[in-house]
Amino acid sequence: MTSTLTPQTSAGIDRLSVTRRPDESAIGFHKWANLSFIHWRVDAELLRPLVPPLLEIDTYGGDAWIGLVPFTLTGVRPWWSPAMPWLSAFHETNVRTYVHRDGRDPGVWFFSLDAARLIAVEIARRFWHLPYFHARMSLQREERTVDYASARRDRRCQQRAELQIRTVIEDAETHSAEPGTLEHFLAERYLLYCSQPNGRLYCGRVWHSAYPLQAARLEQCRQSLLSVAGVPVPENPDHVLFSPGVTVDIFPLKSVEV
Repeated sequence: MTSTLTPQTSAGIDRLSVTRRPDESAIGFHKWANLSFIHWRVDAELLRPLVPPLLEIDTYGGDAWIGLVPFTLTGVRPWWSPAMPWLSAFHETNVRTYVHRDGRDPGVWFFSLDAARLIAVEIARRFWHLPYFHARMSLQREERTVDYASARRDRRCQQRAELQIRTVIEDAETHSAEPGTLEHFLAERYLLYCSQPNGRLYCGRVWHSAYPLQAARLEQCRQSLLSVAGVPVPENPDHVLFSPGVTVDIFPLKSVEV
């Protein structure tokens, strides 16, 4: 599914400059592997109350999108330290939508991020102002089938937030998303936004080579993460992609000037 972006849906937003590596030193490094990009088309008005007013809902073809992205991290480390076994590898699932600031700086707004490493959850909450939750998680891959499972076990969430997903990779060859396509809109995101409880907004940046992508489908999808986030969706998603992964440079958070 590779719909082409029209002038009306692009609205003059520069989606390419953010894909280039910043001219500054990274503060950390990750490897992201076995990512499933699972997306539902939603009404932007449904998301509007859930996103800070300083951010606009980013749309494609007039529709907003909410994504569920399970994957695994390895080699997680700050620039000054080697990877540490008790911290550097864990599974994660994020629930996200897409935003921009007055037609510039398109990025990601996270409704939740579940991770299987408690210390990573606490660090991300403290220093990155992101809504991380501790969860019991597993990821198993066998050739072209990837099984993800997660059950949130964090005291900060009183609702059951779980998933059981099986992704089937349909295309043996990988490809990069072409600018202007829906694939590029959904996958190639290099900015994240977050906020403190007082409403102060921050922007963070990552860089990696373009995702190697493969067509995929879901053989199984049971999840409650999106409804817990306040965005109920049908069982079957509108778009599924898979990526074997990328190596990622992490850059510091910066306060968003109002």
